[in-house]
Amino acid sequence: MRRLDNKTAVITGGGSGIGLGAAKRFIAEGAFVYLFGRRQDVLDAALKDLGTSARAVRGSVTDLADLDRLYDTVKAERGGLDIVFANAGTGLFAPLGEITPEHYDQIFDVNVKGLVFTVQKALPLMREGGSIILTGSSTGVMGTPQFSIYSATKAAVRNLARTWALDLKGTGIRVNVLSPGPTRTELAVDVVGEEALEVLGRTTPIGRMGQPAETGAVAAFLASSDSSFMTGGEVFVDGGLAQV
Repeated sequence: MRRLDNKTAVITGGGSGIGLGAAKRFIAEGAFVYLFGRRQDVLDAALKDLGTSARAVRGSVTDLADLDRLYDTVKAERGGLDIVFANAGTGLFAPLGEITPEHYDQIFDVNVKGLVFTVQKALPLMREGGSIILTGSSTGVMGTPQFSIYSATKAAVRNLARTWALDLKGTGIRVNVLSPGPTRTELAVDVVGEEALEVLGRTTPIGRMGQPAETGAVAAFLASSDSSFMTGGEVFVDGGLAQV
């Protein structure tokens, strides 16, 4: 029996990068996966790759009506939910002195507000033994030049997991943070740049960038009963960047 047989999962930001890497691994482990994202063309390409064990719903985590539509679809088609991977995120550079209200609002709206309501709206569907996984970042525990607002959102995510672990006590639902480091994704290349990302990867103790499949494998561990005695925790998949 596979670790996620008969499980239903939602992955936000699921059409590419770490979300898609996790979707592939969840399906390989037996889950049915709902991808949620803003770009229909990206979702369509992901579905061609994933096959019949995936379904896509287009929308934004910043739009509460879109989240309602996502979970209404899950309820109608699957009846309940076992795994929520709140992975959607965004990031932009801005040094202190050049931070604008628009910059702040955009990043906090997606990375914190969107994550909060992704999880909260899922709760009525969550079955006992369910797993909530929040995407953090190695930047949440490091100083990173020009990246203070993004980094602050990821520090907030870490505390949300700690607090929600207490709020969920007695429900049988666990919540943990998965924190990647330099990983080859479309978003990372767009924000950081290919060359800078390669340089950052070489600074890790492992000496390279990570791949979405590697992070997806750890997401599958957190989604499964193999991590049944874990809640309120954080697992780094960062090549050691923030560990030494």
